[in-house]
Amino acid sequence: MRRSRFAAYVGSLLLALAAVLTGTGTAHAAQGPYAALGDSYSSGVGSGSYISSSGDCKRSTKAYPYLWAAAHSPSSFTFAACSGARTGDVLANQLTPLSSATALVSISIGGNDAGFSDVMTTCVLQSDSSCLSRINTAKAYVDSTLPGQLDTVYSQISGRAPNAHVVVLGYPRFYQLGTTCLGLSETKRKAINDAADYLDTAIAKRAADHGFAWGDVRSAFTGHELCSGSAWLHSLNLLNIGESYHPTAVGQSGGYLPVLNSAA
Repeated sequence: MRRSRFAAYVGSLLLALAAVLTGTGTAHAAQGPYAALGDSYSSGVGSGSYISSSGDCKRSTKAYPYLWAAAHSPSSFTFAACSGARTGDVLANQLTPLSSATALVSISIGGNDAGFSDVMTTCVLQSDSSCLSRINTAKAYVDSTLPGQLDTVYSQISGRAPNAHVVVLGYPRFYQLGTTCLGLSETKRKAINDAADYLDTAIAKRAADHGFAWGDVRSAFTGHELCSGSAWLHSLNLLNIGESYHPTAVGQSGGYLPVLNSAA
């Protein structure tokens, strides 16, 4: 290696080290306005401590967007994510705060469009074959319809917040397989996990095509799925059905938040 090339190489290493030590590395405008969009996985359903003014949207102070904002102190924080939201709800109700000044946008969306709630209801109450059939219907929707819906949402975000760094977060696998676990059969659990992978793959592709960062939470939740003995997800809760199959407060802080930190 020539001396000049060696000097340049050492210089680049020193700059990278300085960025790490000073915290100036790849963080994207942490001080600028931050908008958190999406569904219940972003609003924090299942983590408690809901903000009373958020009503049925159930936005939680323990949700990953709220925790990120508390840690990074953006110049403003818009918490628009809402329980039950679909792509159409994002378009109708969540995009108004975005502007050319917006520095960071996070979003999880698509699960409700694909029929998440109905899939779980079918798999809990009906046979293995009925569960697999309903999952196949959801997969067909993910193939035929969801990509266009995501494209519309992502294009609107880019148009309204052209300078923002956008992080699209996915969904975890629900079950640890190969364990003794009361409730759903292994066949159902594997099919539900496969459906989560199928959905995440589709969302990640659309996010990449729009130049957005992909926040894959599946690795973060590995070892903390249902049936693991250390779950970061609620199982079926008959006393509070809405929280079933959603991240706990630890799932938000230990699963979703580190992924956003890495991607933002």
